[in-house]
Amino acid sequence: MRFSLIALKIPFVTALLRTVLAALTAAFVSIVTPTASAAAAACATDPATPKRQLRAMWISSVANIDWPSRTGLSASAQQAEFRAWLDLAVAKRMNAVVVQVRPTADAFWPSPYEPWSQWLTGTQGGNPGYDPLAFMVTEAHARNLELHAWFNPYRIANHDDPTRLVSTHPARQNPSWRFAYGGKLYYNPGIPTVRDFIQDAIMDAVSRYDIDGVHLDDYFYPYPVSGESIPDAATYQQYGGSFSNIGDWRRNNVNLLVRELDQRIHAAKPHVSFGISPFGIWRNSGTDPLGSRTSGLQSYDAIYADSRQWVKQGWVDYIAPQIYWHIGFSTAAYEVLTAWWSDVVRDTGVQLVVGQAAYRAGASGQDAAWQDPAELSDHLTDNRKHPEIVGDVYFSAKDVKADRIGAITRLVNSHYTKPALLPARGSAAAPAAPAITSATQVTGGVQLAWTGSGTSYAVYRVAGSPSAADPCFFADARNLITTTRKTSFTDTTASGTQTYYVTALNRTHQESAPSAGRVASGGSAFSVVVDNAGSGFTASANWGTSTYSAQLHGTDYRFADPVAASDPAWFQAAIPSAGSYRVEVWYPANSGYNSATPYIVAASGGNQTVTVDQRSGGGAWRGIGTFSLNAGTYNVVGVSRWTSTTGYVIADAVRITKV
Repeated sequence: MRFSLIALKIPFVTALLRTVLAALTAAFVSIVTPTASAAAAACATDPATPKRQLRAMWISSVANIDWPSRTGLSASAQQAEFRAWLDLAVAKRMNAVVVQVRPTADAFWPSPYEPWSQWLTGTQGGNPGYDPLAFMVTEAHARNLELHAWFNPYRIANHDDPTRLVSTHPARQNPSWRFAYGGKLYYNPGIPTVRDFIQDAIMDAVSRYDIDGVHLDDYFYPYPVSGESIPDAATYQQYGGSFSNIGDWRRNNVNLLVRELDQRIHAAKPHVSFGISPFGIWRNSGTDPLGSRTSGLQSYDAIYADSRQWVKQGWVDYIAPQIYWHIGFSTAAYEVLTAWWSDVVRDTGVQLVVGQAAYRAGASGQDAAWQDPAELSDHLTDNRKHPEIVGDVYFSAKDVKADRIGAITRLVNSHYTKPALLPARGSAAAPAAPAITSATQVTGGVQLAWTGSGTSYAVYRVAGSPSAADPCFFADARNLITTTRKTSFTDTTASGTQTYYVTALNRTHQESAPSAGRVASGGSAFSVVVDNAGSGFTASANWGTSTYSAQLHGTDYRFADPVAASDPAWFQAAIPSAGSYRVEVWYPANSGYNSATPYIVAASGGNQTVTVDQRSGGGAWRGIGTFSLNAGTYNVVGVSRWTSTTGYVIADAVRITKV
């Protein structure tokens, strides 16, 4: 994972997955009758609450980038750190993690092929005292997170001294397998025995552990080093006889690894996904008419990675190009590459996931665009133009946690307000519909239990007691409240009469028909809606009144220009007792409205501000968080005009619910 390179002049998932995005939405066909299915196709969906979307972050182990934070930690300390990373993923409404388990020809499990990783204990071959991969899979699945095991295929060491390798290291015992280049050691991709060995080492983890995916990053042949040539001329002479030039031979060596690994993974475990995260540029259009309108490093030529062919041949289930550049970047614009990659995957059955440069947002020394808290969020807005894009993965976990300039918070508030199911893979039959056995009011919520045969379950909640399940209830994630591998769930955000539905999902995420609805009354005792037209709303004369949008709440809504002064519109409410309250906001959305409208919540510990992108996600309740509120009647939620972004700020309605 090239986390520190711009990669302009500097070098910086099978055939079984044949389900295009249309099939992802079509997965709902199995939920309803043919008539209802046609109705579902006509449902108005909110692009801000997609039903299916891969949301993941890379957890890097090489050089202790993310985890473990340093070598030599005790087993319990390592485990506590990893649980915290998973909890962060859950808090950000992610549904997968991509964890580096073979960073430098070593292992984060007791491999019969390679030594224990030095990044665990500080000593290559040192036993950490537990099985990290088994632990990681168990903990991820307990949170209903997919775990994709990330392998670096060729890198042996970040130094070029083989005597520093543990004496039993295969690269030390087989010196003909390796070469030194650019101060590092690599396995020689051109040797068939080496290719078989690398696959065997990876397949050991696939066969022995309940992982959900195999993930390769962008390191194939080494990134070019000025003044050095890859020392594989003798290997080419021995094995490259059918190739007229060494470049085509090198690309074929990588292609063979990809194709053969794809076949072996799916022969062993068809449900395991295979994905690669290549460098973001295949070739530039100036070199190849099939390339992108870019002018950066070409991975096809520089590192012999023919990523376009992997997609066209169906050798991967998903492709996750590292599009680590900002919108409008002249050399390699984000929007240019998302359009190009979308065109590449179209009609192939290969899913497109975007690698996002969380490490750049707000970081010192990055371009001005990366100092804008909206840059990453705007990437996901651009993604909506391309139905081929089914998710995003962020490099890396520590940068998601750092949340510099609030860029991750901004993204989550704008795009991850609801959970999401993972995109379906393959064509397996959906499970049978589960059955809700109880929906019981308990202190602080509603406790649900059900029976079913799914690997995991999705829980939907609809206000009131509808006479039948409308297919539109399930068309996007607006009514989705959780996913879980358990057969019970306590809804702590319930208020008033609610109807619950549960669906079952199999290992590749095909979804069953919904259960029969189960009505539960009660839940939290207090919930209040304050509309801008009500007595609890106050605003200065600077706030206009409009009925322009059909997405309004009530009879009208208020709007104002942004200024460098707060001048908030306030929603007053009578809070019955001190405690935790969920705050939701309603506003009409419009592309001309503000992308960073500040909502102020008068929390017990002081005002807290949450920004909301009012260009999308309108006409529905959108949660902005749970806050500790004091008892009393006071201005609880305000909409401020103080924002540096353009477009009207909107104040329409808020809902406050005790949890």
